[in-house]
Parts: sequence; structure tokens; C-alpha cells
Amino acid sequence: MRSHLAAALAALAVLTATPAPAAAVGSAAGKAAGRAAADHGYLSTRPGPGRFPLVARGAAAPIVTSGDDHPGVLRVAGDLSSDLGAATGVTPGLSRDTIPAGRDPIIVGTIGRSALIDRMVAAGRLDTRGVAGRWETSLQQIVEHPLPGVRRAFVIAGSDQRGTIYGVYDVSRRIGVSPWHFFDDVPVPHADALYALPGRHSQGTPKVKYRGFFINDENPATGTWAPGFFGPGKAPGHPGGLNAEYYAKVFETMLRLRANYLWPAVWGRAFAEDDPANHATASYYGVVMGTSHEAPMMRGIEEWNRHPAGTGEWSFRRNPEAVKAYWRAGVERMREQNIEGVVTLGMRGNGDVSLPDGDGIDLMSSIIETQRQILGEAGMLGAPQVQTLYKEVQRYWDAGYRPPDDVTVVFCDDNWGNMRKLPDPSLPARSGGYGLYYHFDYVGDGRNYKWVDTANLTNTWEQLHRAYTSGVDRLWVANVGDLKNEEEPTQFFLDYAWNPDAIPLSGIDDWERRYAAENFGGPLSAEIAEVLATYGVLQSRRKPELLNRRITVDPAKDVRTDPSAVVYDDQGNPFSLTDYREMDRVVAQWQALAARAERIKRRVPDAWQDAYFQLVYYQVAATANLYELRRAEFTNIMYAAQGRAATNDLAAEAEARFARDQALNAYYNTALAGGKWKDWQLQPKIGYGNVARYGSNAGWQQPELNNVALPDEIYPYLKRIEVPAGAAMGVALDGGDASTLPEFSPWQAQPQQYLEVYNRGATPFRYTITPGRPWVHVTPAAGTVGKQVRATVSVDWRRAPAGVTDVPIRIEGAGRTVVVHAPIRKPEVTPRGYAEANGYVSIPATGSDRRTGDWQVLPGIGKAGDGVTPLRAAGARLDYRVTLTSTGPVRIAALVSPRNNVLPTPGLRYAISVDGAEPQIVDVIAATGANDTTMNRQWARNTSDNINVTTTTHRIDRPGTHTVTFWAVDPTVILQRLIVDTGGVRYSYLGPPTSRRF
Repeated sequence: MRSHLAAALAALAVLTATPAPAAAVGSAAGKAAGRAAADHGYLSTRPGPGRFPLVARGAAAPIVTSGDDHPGVLRVAGDLSSDLGAATGVTPGLSRDTIPAGRDPIIVGTIGRSALIDRMVAAGRLDTRGVAGRWETSLQQIVEHPLPGVRRAFVIAGSDQRGTIYGVYDVSRRIGVSPWHFFDDVPVPHADALYALPGRHSQGTPKVKYRGFFINDENPATGTWAPGFFGPGKAPGHPGGLNAEYYAKVFETMLRLRANYLWPAVWGRAFAEDDPANHATASYYGVVMGTSHEAPMMRGIEEWNRHPAGTGEWSFRRNPEAVKAYWRAGVERMREQNIEGVVTLGMRGNGDVSLPDGDGIDLMSSIIETQRQILGEAGMLGAPQVQTLYKEVQRYWDAGYRPPDDVTVVFCDDNWGNMRKLPDPSLPARSGGYGLYYHFDYVGDGRNYKWVDTANLTNTWEQLHRAYTSGVDRLWVANVGDLKNEEEPTQFFLDYAWNPDAIPLSGIDDWERRYAAENFGGPLSAEIAEVLATYGVLQSRRKPELLNRRITVDPAKDVRTDPSAVVYDDQGNPFSLTDYREMDRVVAQWQALAARAERIKRRVPDAWQDAYFQLVYYQVAATANLYELRRAEFTNIMYAAQGRAATNDLAAEAEARFARDQALNAYYNTALAGGKWKDWQLQPKIGYGNVARYGSNAGWQQPELNNVALPDEIYPYLKRIEVPAGAAMGVALDGGDASTLPEFSPWQAQPQQYLEVYNRGATPFRYTITPGRPWVHVTPAAGTVGKQVRATVSVDWRRAPAGVTDVPIRIEGAGRTVVVHAPIRKPEVTPRGYAEANGYVSIPATGSDRRTGDWQVLPGIGKAGDGVTPLRAAGARLDYRVTLTSTGPVRIAALVSPRNNVLPTPGLRYAISVDGAEPQIVDVIAATGANDTTMNRQWARNTSDNINVTTTTHRIDRPGTHTVTFWAVDPTVILQRLIVDTGGVRYSYLGPPTSRRF
């Protein structure tokens, strides 16, 4: 019989089998291009039959464009020349309209716009069927005798401006130019020669029409670095930095990533005013501009804030004429400057808050009708338009309001990567379609996360896949903060938007290896990809900014009605220091990952060291160091309360970890890439929660100081004690209990229990530990305590009697005797399945003994491990075999991903039953009060903890083997773990370790 793991993997392979690639273009040519879309090798460094030399034998093919082509195409031809030069050391010449005599050229042009391309098409030399007339589609092909007097050419043709641009940049990526060459200093690998291969090559047509990101939360990083790097803004009286030079680098990076749509920075910034050349630069590059959910009619809210005279309050009810004039000016600017843009409709309050005028449907309807009237008067009603259902704006949709049919409705996540709503499949299709707004960076409750990438690609894939397969394909935008620091999830988001079929669930690892190879070459790509994948899983458990916030629920209060039921403790360690050795295990995982990153770093070529530091090393090493700092900090605070002599050592260790953090930042800010990133790495992440220093917003808002090297920036504050000169013995137990160790069992999965003998003084002392039964052993049982000694307690199960035995353990030292107790349970039943030990059974979602219906395994999706979700809820169930030694009432906790109810179902429900009893149905949102529209404190707890935990109570009538069944009720529930609590579960962030399986 196959093992359960093998069966699970086989099921996963069936569920996630890669579909056949869809044809990229139509007809016979479409089939060829569809096959070519999966081809990643149409360039080579070696000559061969029919190959076209881009650069060979010290000469480069000239790049020729037509002067009447789009400005963005003429510009990108220059980038291709530079890219080929960077790769080979030979820079091609650029020519317009004229092909140098006797030279085989690279011809770049847009169908219907380039005279050169159109002449080839008219002469039958270039077949553009399946390309012409499509959106952003390109073709790369060697053409024989393309034009009179030209022997052959390598042709890059696009269906429109961006199609051509994407075709050019695809060539650049294949010769080794990373999209992150500017923002992360990725060098271009050298090639002596480059050849294009015969055949017809296309990247196909994008599946999502508008794809892009939001530069947001850009202080202090971009806001500090850009003014120094790009100089002052061109508009007098306004801050510089985010000017046309800055945006040119953003636009280039976007286009290299096949993005086409941007929401510009908003924090105290006005894209159109900070540099009057900004909009013209976007048009020159061929980028579609938009504005965020709070900025209607192509005007950022900062423009209103900068010109208060004569405008008054930002209120449609109380100041309508000024508001309408403001909107009208934005549309006029769009028309006069011929800006390709997507117009945001609706209105929110100034400062990214809800409207001060109320939230009635009549008001929103009047606002959008007025905006549409303004667009019509300007002749701009045909421009694409969106209404973004961000936060409270979704209430209008939920209450039944529908914008005009041609308006794209943009659904949003909850700022933490969980979509809040998706299209109701029973509703008629909208001509404007649907879009989504997603977050990789956020400012707000339960806490900002802005420092480093914390995305879990499996989690991202699952939400994007669910959205796309629900019909959300018109516009996708991600909040990427400063862009830099969110490189991998940004590229994944955009690649998936281009062609979801190319990245099935089973293809995420392959995508990550390609991402690593694109930036660091093939030899190290697999190892780097593994580091990044592990990093994503570990990092997504909890944001680094939340490592000093513990969130609890008062069991005596109803979270559905009492906001005070959820308690935020900004001086609390979310990971347990005392139970299941959780903090030590988590820190060890981060240390192991940092050690792997360090070993790889020693093998990375010198030219790639700066890129490796930015894309891999810094985020891994700095986060591992932060975990070490938090362990030392919270251990120090615990030791201080116990009066341990080792207290001050832990304070010194925490300060050393803080110094290491500052050293990594200092290298980033002064030495990296020759000082290019001066003052970039200033984002606070350690001092959060210090209300006394930073005021009432300190719970979620970042500290004002930029992690300057002050010891009191380590919050909560470290403790130092005066250690007496003599010797004084203290005893601490595994699990933190004062007198009793956690129960022992031969079936336990947690590490062996321990006790610690520690000194409260400065003088060492001798100790002895004597168990009350000869079959209980302690190692070491005697010795000298300088500051502290950890002793492991074990049981010789061959000699232990059946049943439960209470074994006293006597500890003597420094003139004191302490007796603690070790409860020993030797079960009298034969285990089958997951076995109870230490008062619990902890079961991974993938550990079912029988799976009924269609389920999908989501590897590493959550903090509790892999997840499983029903593809169809009807009749789907998971049966888990467990062996229990306890009887009576038990509580079964279901740990599910903190999803929202995105579909038109009564709730987000599952059911639990034991031994075929009537299933108990649980609505995970209603049960916890985590309403997905208001996004209340319980929601903040669930998203901060990255889990939603609900429990049911069941009665066990006998010891022995039982079956726990998890029933699918709604299709979007993702189960991560089941925990059967028979009375011994202790607090831990990740939950107790997985039980042993027999």
C-alpha cells in the first residue's frame, strides 16, 4: 500500500496538472505562435543553420525603426541597443527609415504605424495574422528578403505600441537583462555572440488587459532616497525626487515586466504638479496612468490639499461646485495632454477615509452621475473608468448599487492578501468587466507592514487564481509600496496577470527558479529559489513589524458584540518562550535559512554581490537577526521577573542584535552599489507600539524615528538587574508551570521535557536532581550552576507502569530544596492514526486517511503548514483517524486561512463531526465576529495572526480509535490544521507540534 504522503502527492499532481497552453494568436499562425509562447529559447550564443547574428565576430546588426512609429517604440529601440551592448560589448547602431547598405538589420516596428513593417506585410514577407489587431501582442521572426536590397532581417513587430515594446524587452530579457537591472543593480551576463533562432515567436496576448501597481507608502525609503539621487523637482516650491527622471526608471521597469498601468505615489505628492513633465514622460514611454481609490477624475488628492484657497471643504454635499470644478480640471488636463488613462470614479474622504457626507446610495449615485456628465462634456466618456470598492466603498455594492455597465468594478483585498468580494456568477456580465486591487505593502490596522517582502506565493496564487477564474480580468493593480523590496511578488503578480495558464499551482516552484535564474544565472538558481521559497513561508507566518504584539481574545466576552474582547498587547511575544520550545524552534528555522543564504553568498560572483544582497541576502539575514533580537529581548524580560543571573546577558545579546540590524542598514545606506542607495533602508520595524514615545497611533503606525541607534528603540524595553553576590537557586519548568511538567507520553511529538536550575546570585553552586522513580532519568542529574543549567527529563517506557503515575523530582542546591512533579501516562490502548499525547492531537490538513470529493492541496500556504480547500463543496469531506486516551468533552479547533466570504453564500462555513455524529456547522466569520466589510478588531487579529480559529465541542465515550470528519460547506474555506484539545493544549502561536501518526 502506498504511503499517505505518496497518495497526497499523487492527488496533488492530478489536481494541479499543467493545462495545455492556450493559443496566443488565431488561425494556423495562432497555433504556431501558441506553441512558440511556451518557447524560452529563441536566442542562442552559438551559430547554427538559419540563425540570425544579432552580434557576432565583433559586429552588431543595426537596429532600424520607422520615424513615424510611436515615440515609445523609437525610445525602446535605444534600450535594445544599450542592452545588446551591455551583454556583448558591441553596441548596435540606430537608424530610422534607412537600412545601412549591405547590413542585415534588426527591424523594430508597429503594425499599421511603421512603414517598414507595413511594406513587409504588403509584400507578403511578414505574416501578421493572429497578431495584427490584438492587444499588446508581439512577434519575433527572422524574415528572408524582407525589403528590396535586404537579404534577411530579424523582425520585432507589435500589434500596437506596447506590443512592440514588450517584444523588444522580451529579447532583452532573453539576453540576460533583468527587469530589475536598475532597482537592484543586476548585471548583464557577458556573451561573445548572440543569435536569433529560426521560427515564429510570440509571447501571446495578455489575459488581463490592464496590469500594474501602486507606488504607495513610499516614506521613508523612496521619499528619502529619490531627492538625493534624482535631484530637486522642476516645479518651484514643491519637494523633488519623484520627478520625471524617477518615473522614467519606474516606467522602464514596468514595461520590462510587461505592466502597462500605474497609480503614482500619493503621500504628500501630486504626480501632475511635482514635475510638469511627469505625464508627458508616461505618454512617451507608453504607460497608462490611473489614480488610486481615493483620487477621482485623474487628480491626486494632494492637488486639492495644495490649493485650498477658494476650494473649501472636500465635500460633495456642502461644497459641490468647487469639487466639480476640481474634477473638471482633471478631465480637461487629460484631454488636452492626450493622456492615456483610466479614470477613477466615486469619492472617498480626504486622507484615505470614508466620506464625511454619509454613505447613502443616493449620494454615491449622484457623485458618479456628475462625474460621468463631466466626462461627457469633455468628450471623454469613452475613456476607461473604474469604481474601486475599497474598504467602506464596498458597502454600496453590497447594498445593491451598481455603477454604469461600462464602468469596471474593482474588487479589493482586505489589505492583507485576502479578497473581500468576487463577482456573483448569477449576475449578468458587465461590459466594463471586473478588476482587483491587491496588497503586498500596507499602512493601517493591525499594523503597518512596509519593511521587506512578506508575500507567500502560494497564498497569492490561490487568491489571484480564484479571482481570475471568477471573471476578474479587466484590470489588476497591486500596492507594492516603494516597488523596491517587493520585487518577487510584483513580478509574480504581473507574470500571472499576463498568462495565468502558464503558472499552475504545480508551476510555482518552476517560476521561482526562473526568477532566480533571470537575476543570478542558472548554476545557483535552484538553491536561491529554495531560499526564497522557504523565506516566503516563514515570513508569511507573521509580519516582522508584529513580532512584539500579542493579540488575545477574552474568553469571557463575546467578540461579535464587544470590541474590548480583543486585546492588543504591544509588549507581548506572540511566540511562546515556554511551551513546545516554540520560540527556539522558530528562531532555529530562521538561523538555518540565514546560514544557507550566507553559504550561497560566498559562491555568488563578485559582479552579482550587490544584486544578491538586495534581492535575497538582506531580507533573509535581517529578518533572522530580528527574530534573534526578539528572542533575546523577551527572554531577558522573563528572566528579569525571575531574578536570574543571566538576565543582563540577554540584554547585551539583544543590543548586539540591534547593532547588527543597524550595521546591515548602514551598509545598505552607504556602501551598497557604491553608495547608490543612500538612506534607502530606514524603514522602522522594531519600535512599534511605544505609545509613550510616539502617541496614540503607535499601535499600528510606524515609529517616527528611523531606527536610530538608541537602546530604547528596542521596545518593549530591556531589563537590567542587580545580581546579589551570593548563590540562590531557582527552578523553571518546561511549559512555564511553577510545579508540574507537561504530561509525558510514549506517543508525544513535542521535544523531551526539561527543567532549568538557575542562579539568582553571582556565586556558583552545586546541584543534584533526584527523580522519585528509577525509570525516570534526568541528564545532567548533578553539576555546578554558574548562571543556569538545562536538564532533560526522560522515561524508560519499557519499565514504566501502565496508566498515569505522578513522579516527584527533587532538586537541591544552594541550601534549598524544590520538589516538582512529572505526570507520566502510559496508554493501555493500541494507537492507530494520530495519537493523543500531552493532552492534545494536532493534525495537519493533508493528513486525512480518506478524502471524499475534489480537494486541492496548497503547499506551505499558511502558518500551520499546507492547506487543503474543496474545489466543489458538495459532498466533500476529510476523515482523520485519531487515537484518544481521554474521554468526556473535547474541543476541536479548526485552523483555517483568514479568508472573507467572497461568494454569495450565507457565510464561510465548514462542519465537524466525530464518529458519524451529526455534523456541527460553523460559520468562521459569524463565529468570530470578523465582519469582512467593516474589518473590525477581530478581523485585525485574524489577519495579524494569519489564521482564523473556531472550535466545536464533542463528547468522547471511550478511549481508543475515533474518526474526526471535516466537511466542506462553502468552497473557499482553506483548512490548515485540526487540533483536538483533551485538556492539555497550551498557548503557542503556531499551535502544538504535529502529533505522531501510527
